[in-house]
Amino acid sequence: MGRTISLNRLKSELASSRKKKKVVFTNGCFDILHAGHVRYLKKARSLGDLLIVGLNSDSSVRRIKGSTRPIVPQKERAEVLSALECVDFVVIFNDETPLKLIEAIKPGVLAKGADWAAKDIVGAGAVKNGGGRVARITLVKGRSTTNIIRRVLELHKEHGK
Repeated sequence: MGRTISLNRLKSELASSRKKKKVVFTNGCFDILHAGHVRYLKKARSLGDLLIVGLNSDSSVRRIKGSTRPIVPQKERAEVLSALECVDFVVIFNDETPLKLIEAIKPGVLAKGADWAAKDIVGAGAVKNGGGRVARITLVKGRSTTNIIRRVLELHKEHGK
């Protein structure tokens, strides 16, 4: 079971295990965790020995998704992600992109959803230059936080609330 950790502490943890373990990194908002997220994270974890999830902070999510997001606060999102068996570490970051985090961690594998064009994956160059690879993971069709929010709002409207 994973845990939420600071970047400095993570770097210390990785220093002792890097030679023995292939580190996989992925990132996202993970606002309302759903089956699509879980399947994605399990697949990412299967690409190596250790999965690190970079989690967008609340302020970062607001800058990317707008003022109504996130629905779930970062501390709770981190807690839920950390409870997943496939997640080893969660690191919260404040930037709009995880580039600084990727450069600091130097993962062997950078995992991203296949909805991202290879040329648009932040940190891909840094990972490849370090001898790592980028893996694009097929997403579960129709499963997204945006779709869940849309459905809840539709139901709310249908029931006149």
